Amino acid sequence: MKTTSHNKPWQTPQTFLILISIVVPIAFASWQALLNNFVIEKAAFTGADIGILQSVREIPGFLAFTAVFMLLFIKEQKFIVLSLAMLATGVAITGFFPSFAGLLCTTLLMSVGFHYFETLKQSLSLQWLSKDQAPEVLGKLISVGALASLITYACLWVLLEQLALDFKWVYLIAGTVSLCLVIFIWLGFPTFEAKTAQHKKLILRKRYWLYYALTFMSGARRQIFTVFAGFLMVEKFGYSAADIALLFLINHLFNWLFAKKIGQIIGKVGERKALIFEYIGLVLVFVSYAFVESAQWAAGLYVIDHLFFALALAIKTYFQKIADPADIASTAGVAFTINHIAAVVIPVGFGLLWLVSPASVFIAGALMAGLSLILAFNIPSQPEQGNEVIKLRWA
Repeated sequence: MKTTSHNKPWQTPQTFLILISIVVPIAFASWQALLNNFVIEKAAFTGADIGILQSVREIPGFLAFTAVFMLLFIKEQKFIVLSLAMLATGVAITGFFPSFAGLLCTTLLMSVGFHYFETLKQSLSLQWLSKDQAPEVLGKLISVGALASLITYACLWVLLEQLALDFKWVYLIAGTVSLCLVIFIWLGFPTFEAKTAQHKKLILRKRYWLYYALTFMSGARRQIFTVFAGFLMVEKFGYSAADIALLFLINHLFNWLFAKKIGQIIGKVGERKALIFEYIGLVLVFVSYAFVESAQWAAGLYVIDHLFFALALAIKTYFQKIADPADIASTAGVAFTINHIAAVVIPVGFGLLWLVSPASVFIAGALMAGLSLILAFNIPSQPEQGNEVIKLRWA
């Protein structure tokens, strides 16, 4: 990519962010939608096996802080494209290795790309977007990703139900389409320079402690949803791969319709109120998961759960408001590592707990959401540098 003063009208940072937001739904959403059925039907996984696999998937997230050191050798924009290429390749070859060891390897490759991408996307978004723009544009990116997911899940349903393709060919198609789009992004955009030079070292600041705490709890809760809510659908209620794809389709229809509006609402009501609302809702959802006995009610909870998580972009905009602009790239990596500390442990530990009491897994998720709610009450109504928290303020 070369910087040029003769960019075409579409060669803008926002268009770049939109296109990279399309790649992940095609690749990662396909991987995720097929995973539970693939590992059960082709690799005979148990709850403990899926827990180990998901823990391995989260290890690169735990190491996301290393992204800041990579920036000594490669620009963020090029690094994010390389990360997408790794993600797409990992997804493309997943179906050809239907064994425990094979899935560990392909998952690790896919996950390294995915987690570096998410770290860098957060960094670039917060650098390129103004504080006024950020809530709405971040919501728009979720909406765009949701539309891409809608199309992806519709295609998955056709490939699985109408064409009856084997899992390996579906994975190959999703990965290849993603890789073609990555190549277009690589060749089609100039390098965009950030307004503020970023630190190329790890940054940990006491005044960011609430952001770190919210990020940690978000990662812990997210694992309960990502790993075990979907597994519940397949193991307890017998959902097929096509059923799961249809459920994801509904999820992303809601995100497509409402994510941009959610971003606008966060911009109006502020991060404090948005996160308090999210966490109250998640407490109720997780408690309901623990005792649900109806496949239809479980599906409804899954959709509601997914919609609540769209509000989590308020954590990012809260950080943008309190942060030194030069800290954004470094802190994005640190935040992803913090986000994944619990994520490395929870899938394995809770996978074993699942064998004894699936309901206990979701009760633990409700307790985590409750702790997040307490933290959210500590966010000021008007967060900014010097006004990061209500209680326990550090210079």
